[in-house]
Amino acid sequence: MTLISSLNLIQTALELGLICSLTVLALFLSYSMLGVCDLSTDGCFTLGAAAGAVVVLAGHPWLSLPAAMLAGCLSGLVTAVLQTRMGVNSLLAGIVVNTGLYSVNIAVMGGSSLLNMNKATTVFTMAKDLLKGSALEGMWKLIPAALFALAAAGLLSLFLRTRLGLAIRATGDNLAMVKSSSIDPAFTTTAGLCISNSLTALSGCLLAQSQRSVNIDIGSGMLTVALASLLIGGVFFRGRSIPLRVLIMLFGAFVFRLGYTLALRLNMPAFMLRLISSVIVVIAISAPYLHSRMPLIKRRMELKREA
Repeated sequence: MTLISSLNLIQTALELGLICSLTVLALFLSYSMLGVCDLSTDGCFTLGAAAGAVVVLAGHPWLSLPAAMLAGCLSGLVTAVLQTRMGVNSLLAGIVVNTGLYSVNIAVMGGSSLLNMNKATTVFTMAKDLLKGSALEGMWKLIPAALFALAAAGLLSLFLRTRLGLAIRATGDNLAMVKSSSIDPAFTTTAGLCISNSLTALSGCLLAQSQRSVNIDIGSGMLTVALASLLIGGVFFRGRSIPLRVLIMLFGAFVFRLGYTLALRLNMPAFMLRLISSVIVVIAISAPYLHSRMPLIKRRMELKREA
């Protein structure tokens, strides 16, 4: 592999990693901070991509971003209402919403499973025209992706230090304490899921505009990808400040996408990538338990040798 091809590989991994890092940040908020495993991520990602694509095709590339976030916010609101107002288990609520979003996404896309944006103006094509002829001409995807990811990371860090952000963190840490402090956990759960789903939808919108197309399966497997990236970043953040933890989530997304890109460059079949994602998640989740069992395993091995 030549130096140029290696740099291109890293740039591609950065572009995809930064775009998908918004979903990782969403999962960081809902799963790590709020303590809710939202299984509607795949459908919400596709919803953001579909809503954004429809607005882009109508000739409003910048308006597509808040439109996608609003659609994601509504998805999060439905999930939260099922959990907090109707007594539905959080995992079941996510599954139900994710299933329903398949039909919703088809409806948003006008009954089609594919929308093509090759001839439409997107935020990335606008960046390409802006950087044309400059030294950064080849980074017309990387620069907007980095700006959106860093802006989202910065705003999320600031939000988690606000009164509402602290209430959301407290809800995930100690629900009983939150109730005794006259904080409504239903409201904090709803706010957290709305914000996290808006980030997921924005991520889907940006990926669709980057690829200049959106299909009904664009968000398939995104929950596993985001969870794997979250856990990879989680190896580095224990005991560290919130802003650093948020930034390391971006690093985790890049590392995961770099592994994905390397696997594709090594001619690994594309259908094997989801299996790799699942294996990474299993290893990351089980690593603390296996580490705690190591002294006992070593002791048993020593006893067998002595015997």
